[in-house]
Amino acid sequence: MLTVKDHNDRAAAAYAAHNGEYWIESLKDGRHVLIRALAAKDREREYAFIKRLSPESRHMRFLAQISEPGTALLDQLMDIDYKQRAAFIALVHENGELIEIGISRYAATGEEDCECAVTVADEWTQLGLATLLMEHLIKAARRNGFKRMYSVDSASNTAMRDLAKSLGFETHGDPDDTRQVIHRLSL
Repeated sequence: MLTVKDHNDRAAAAYAAHNGEYWIESLKDGRHVLIRALAAKDREREYAFIKRLSPESRHMRFLAQISEPGTALLDQLMDIDYKQRAAFIALVHENGELIEIGISRYAATGEEDCECAVTVADEWTQLGLATLLMEHLIKAARRNGFKRMYSVDSASNTAMRDLAKSLGFETHGDPDDTRQVIHRLSL
């Protein structure tokens, strides 16, 4: 098993080869990840990422059971313009490849409002990755003029409730579905 230093040393060259804007962030365990905007070239990575999620994580992300991400879903997830719809992915260097381990995204639902979501691969939770991804997403939403961000989640999703609280979101029950909550943040 690689030490944190070995992991970071091996990843450094792969991360440095990336073109465009990106950030190298440290997780709570010291490992580095590359965070950057989602790009069209990431379609297969996004597909593989969703497939690797546990059924519970997929359900928490989509609020539905999804066994196989279809073309229509992938088309929707990849439809990014970085104004009305934005997404940031976290990549880690693993076995000579950059593997997607997390994603945050927002989509405009009004002139000043956007809905957001964040998903982290099961084996990469509890390391601060969701917070890092959401911080980049919140900054992008502010830059693009949004005033409010919200997320609709399962009431049983305690990880999202804790994350939302730590980021300053207010949480209320969903008046249309008692099994869901709505987290809201003024930007």
